Amino acid sequence: MISNAVSHGFARRLALEDVTVAEWVLMRSLYDEGPISPSVLAEKMHMTKGAVSKLADRLATKAFIERIGNHRDRRAHSLVLTVAGREKVPRLAALADQNDAEYFDVLTGQERVALDELLKSLVERRGLKTVPVK
Repeated sequence: MISNAVSHGFARRLALEDVTVAEWVLMRSLYDEGPISPSVLAEKMHMTKGAVSKLADRLATKAFIERIGNHRDRRAHSLVLTVAGREKVPRLAALADQNDAEYFDVLTGQERVALDELLKSLVERRGLKTVPVK
């Protein structure tokens, strides 16, 4: 229930910014990486190249990313955030923080630490390394 409520709340906030959760994850990855080939990005995000391509198409239409050609191989290109995309990522990150605060600010400091430790333990014991993205 909590996972669904937190996720749905974040998705609603992002929708007001014309971004989906999957688009946010891709934009956040580009923010950290800089120009990167779609195939390398797909591997890092544990997504198919086709899924990354579809997300990239949508984000390019929204002018949040662009494709940069490779002068050595005309078939190859890299993805990079546009100025608008680079400016948007911190605003979306702030929405993520607001969303977390909305759901978890009812916990005491000690309860938050305990929850954080339990969740980290689950991640470690389950060997989770990626964020599932549709």
